[in-house]
Amino acid sequence: MPPPRLLPALFAIVLGACASPPRTSLPILTSLPLIQRPSPNFGVRRPNFVIIHHTADDAAEGSLRTLTNPKFQVSSHYLIGRDGKLYYLVDELARAWHAGESYWGGTTDLNSASIGIELDNNGSEPFAEPMIDTLLRLLEDLKTRYKIPTANFLGHGDIIPGRKVDPSSLFPWRRLATSGFGLWCEPPYPAAAVGASDALMLSALGYDVTNLRAATAAFRRRFFSIENEDPLNADDHALLQCLIDRKREQQL
Repeated sequence: MPPPRLLPALFAIVLGACASPPRTSLPILTSLPLIQRPSPNFGVRRPNFVIIHHTADDAAEGSLRTLTNPKFQVSSHYLIGRDGKLYYLVDELARAWHAGESYWGGTTDLNSASIGIELDNNGSEPFAEPMIDTLLRLLEDLKTRYKIPTANFLGHGDIIPGRKVDPSSLFPWRRLATSGFGLWCEPPYPAAAVGASDALMLSALGYDVTNLRAATAAFRRRFFSIENEDPLNADDHALLQCLIDRKREQQL
């Protein structure tokens, strides 16, 4: 599959070592003969999520070496450099290895359902403007072609709370949401449901609440740009209620 149809004036696309889908491995049967009768009755997967990461490196070239080295067994579909260059590493219809053991709203294998985008950022610096500009254009293209729901643009830290924190609290989620990528609410928020627990509300939005403190920290990192895992307060509950309502409205 060729790279997505993006205007050359807007993107510099660099093909990586894994630009085409890997071959499907045949089952290993040592005691039975294997007769291949290919069927035309199949379809390629359609990504339904976008997962955003930061590389935690200081330069794109180092990240590219990692993402294209077979021994590391980690990859993403795209990497965007600080200068805005867009690198296309894995076919969009193939399963890249970027999400790991993950969960969001009942989906337990995000690798199989998502496009992974790595951002050239060390995790403690602001995200460069050329990078964000390219990211917004790429997200628009992906959303249009695959009809990805607004609520399904997520961070790595959202789907693996406690083990992953990327993209960092410096990532401009509000700006993305303004462009239609991810949920957001502005105050004043509606009153939250009376008696709803922290776990119930975080779970309703999509978080894995097995580790409730980690899920709380992931929520605050995403929507308040702070690192705090204390129990949710009234403002947190009110914002969660607003986000849950927005998510339900989009599903109707």
